[in-house]
Amino acid sequence: MQTLETSVKVNRIPVSRISEVDFSNLEFGKYMADHMTVVDYENGAWGNPEIIPYGDLLLSPATMALHYGQTIFEGMKAFRMKDGNINVFRLKKHHERIQRTLDRMCMPSIPEDLFYQCIQSVIEVDKKWVPSGDGEALYIRPLVFATEARIKVKISEQYKFLVMNSPVGAYLSKPFRLKVEDFYARTAEGGTGFAKCAGNYGGAYYPTKIANEQGYDQVLWTDSKEHKYIDEVGMMNVMFVINGVLVTPKLNTAILDGVTRDSILTLIKEMGVPVEERKISVHEIEEAFKKGTITEAFGTGTAAVVSPIELINISRIDYKLALPNANSLQLKAKKRLNDMRLGLAEDVYGWNYVIKV
Repeated sequence: MQTLETSVKVNRIPVSRISEVDFSNLEFGKYMADHMTVVDYENGAWGNPEIIPYGDLLLSPATMALHYGQTIFEGMKAFRMKDGNINVFRLKKHHERIQRTLDRMCMPSIPEDLFYQCIQSVIEVDKKWVPSGDGEALYIRPLVFATEARIKVKISEQYKFLVMNSPVGAYLSKPFRLKVEDFYARTAEGGTGFAKCAGNYGGAYYPTKIANEQGYDQVLWTDSKEHKYIDEVGMMNVMFVINGVLVTPKLNTAILDGVTRDSILTLIKEMGVPVEERKISVHEIEEAFKKGTITEAFGTGTAAVVSPIELINISRIDYKLALPNANSLQLKAKKRLNDMRLGLAEDVYGWNYVIKV
């Protein structure tokens, strides 16, 4: 069990808003928990964290994050385990990733103990907000942005780090219909694609809007230079099962190092299935469809763990896949992961950060 070595100042909300939440219909990101953790960076150091009621922030119009894009975030989940305790899944892996993002965006690193403290303390204060229904969780959103008020293109000298939480229901999206993008680019090698910075998402909206208007749910991004190799799906990493082998694009600076991606790959290897992390060309996927050797395609991400893909449009031709069943690799891996997170299976990898409540 995890315990905090130091206390955090808590300014509690007078009356909880939890009664306003419809826990039978937890839309993703709709409800925000009562409190958030905030800590400021100035004069070269992070200050002391404080828990305050969730609410609006007072910012100068000259706040540098609004002008020059120094805004980054993380996304993870906490689960109510079978014994009633709370599990923040793969907290260490998320801290490692936010450190890489901060470094890429020239922002100050967050020490591991401070990161853990800011997340654990606010969850302990708002522990009643962690739902316990099937597939439900508390979505955790750490956010860091430049707060120096100055109109000048430079690295900010002041920042704010905050953690907000939102109870979410089971993510039951319909199978995805994807369009392979052969003109627009989400990012490029040497860019910020591997980092969770806000600009990556804003820049993807327009091509995604076009795909939506054409009847597709998301874009399947390709490399920016030749549009020859698969990168990832809008908000997910992507995996294919071809000839009984799990194949996924090898990580590079244009692809997000997904925590769920890493978890699923680990569990699939554990199941004895061959795994290849390598470049995957659009032509290879097209040929696999024509030969009937591709049996599964799915995305991996925090929201749904795995999201089945039922159709991929390549060069204006729709190629279809059968929907997953109980024997599908993606659903077997998802169940194994969920059982571990809920304490129904042994945490053999040390992925669970358990808060005793």
